[in-house]
Amino acid sequence: MSTDVRSTVGLLELARRLPGMAAETPGMLRTARHMLVNSTSEASIGLFFQRAAAKHPGRPFLRFEGREYLWGEANAEVNRYAAVLTARGVRRGDVVGVLMTNRPETLFTALAVVKLGATAGLLNHNQRDHVLQHSFELLDSVLDVVGEECAEALDSLAAPRPGVLWSGELEAAARAADDRDPAVCEKITAGERAYLIFTSGTTGLPKASVMTHLRWTKGMAGLGGFGVRLRGDDTLYCCLPLYHNNALTVALSAVVAGGSTFALGRKFSASRFWDEVIATRSTAVIYIGELCRYLLNQPARRTDRAHRVRLAVGNGLRPEIWDEFRKRFGIKRIVEFYGASEGNVAFINAFGIDKTAGFTPLPFAIVEYDEATGKALRGKDGKLRRVRAGGVGLLLAKVTDRSPFDGYTDDAATESKLVRDGFARGDCWFDTGDLVRDQRWGHIAFVDRLGDTFRWKGENVATTQVEGGFTGIEAITQAVVYGVDIPGADGKAGMAAVTLADGATLDGRAAAAALYDRLPAYAVPLFLRVVPELEQTSTFKSRKVELRKQGYAPDDHSALYVLANRADGYVPAYADYAAEVAAGRAPGN
Repeated sequence: MSTDVRSTVGLLELARRLPGMAAETPGMLRTARHMLVNSTSEASIGLFFQRAAAKHPGRPFLRFEGREYLWGEANAEVNRYAAVLTARGVRRGDVVGVLMTNRPETLFTALAVVKLGATAGLLNHNQRDHVLQHSFELLDSVLDVVGEECAEALDSLAAPRPGVLWSGELEAAARAADDRDPAVCEKITAGERAYLIFTSGTTGLPKASVMTHLRWTKGMAGLGGFGVRLRGDDTLYCCLPLYHNNALTVALSAVVAGGSTFALGRKFSASRFWDEVIATRSTAVIYIGELCRYLLNQPARRTDRAHRVRLAVGNGLRPEIWDEFRKRFGIKRIVEFYGASEGNVAFINAFGIDKTAGFTPLPFAIVEYDEATGKALRGKDGKLRRVRAGGVGLLLAKVTDRSPFDGYTDDAATESKLVRDGFARGDCWFDTGDLVRDQRWGHIAFVDRLGDTFRWKGENVATTQVEGGFTGIEAITQAVVYGVDIPGADGKAGMAAVTLADGATLDGRAAAAALYDRLPAYAVPLFLRVVPELEQTSTFKSRKVELRKQGYAPDDHSALYVLANRADGYVPAYADYAAEVAAGRAPGN
């Protein structure tokens, strides 16, 4: 085990951290009461937002590329958007699709939808063709707000999408609309749906996970109020996509809880990151692990410490770069957390202990698992088996009234994520599909992702979706996709093992072009191995495990290729490619 990995957390270490939190106790107590909210309480994202606006109308709420909106101004704009959506027939309980990139109008649209008691279906603007069509079908929306910048994504659909309201039309109509708080906002209960967030599924197509106002509220209290603890003069910089919960739940709830300022970035740029942080006068940033790695790979600059950032909140910061990241950029507190869009448990490093995703008061179990299937193992008595302290296992979260699993829009997909009768008859557990380390005292560290989904560039990639992308590519007869580890890189890079028709050769340029047309760029495999055959028997999954273990190591029975770039496609593998990927310099990035 690497010396950079923290095996356990000590009780004395926790006790030493408590005095340093004393000054922030009043703010923590103010938000802690929201943990008592239940599904029937009149509590919602829109209500918390408009109450904060009423309390701090003259305080900056949003900064974006030189523009600034005060809390009062932003709330009035959101209300005008809501009035336009109401005029277009949106009512409480409806779903409104939102297909837009990062900009203020996207955030205002999402807030307007939830203020009406409707559900905002946040679509991934990287999706195309049948994948995007599938996502729209899952939403069953009464109206879709689409940004003009996403016209190309909409054009990729086989048939025109009915009921589209272009964001420019919405903005124009909002100028003369009513700016009063919609009356329905006061009546929305916490158990109602707020967002639909898309997550990759083992079926190969995205699943729409449900985020209720209840879960968001508890996230605001736990992650935002207890963990992040922003002050009124703080500004949190977020360049993560607004279709992710990291932005719309973690970042936004922390800002609402603190009455703080949200600095929105259009997209992540390693070379411009600190310039934008400085320009927006940010004192906090939100990250994913890959973002931290890319920043460390940048040459040293004056801006590395010319900012005012005092804390960073996020998930996926690997232990081996934790200290380097904190010291190089002068960040005093790292608030690592663990959570999933559809999950019913979250961990937060509220005590500021290095190299941990923090703790949770909710019931969970870390159990032994089958490496071939990724499922929890049962003993001879049929019960699950917990790992020892310091050990690595599959994370399960108990489903209770306090920590319900809201599931997906698909009932079968929801049931597939549940483990029943795990330790006692009648108990029920949510299978996170993640490997974590048991660090004791309710603390964990994230280790890896299991199953037919892997994470790359902050996105979940479904292997079967990528396998479907190979269908019809000339000469390729079969494809198996999996994630492989690259030393120094976060997540797992995509790799495919493929077979060719008799006598055929691989056209690396044509294969890459087809995959780029069918898949988001982050899902296009970086490695491609041409093999003589692929097993199709019931032991196929075992073969996939073997391929994953082999990774991109060369052998005498296959030909190995790597993704050069979109234009050149796949080229014969060369020795330094993996190191270039880890450093963020490979063309395949």
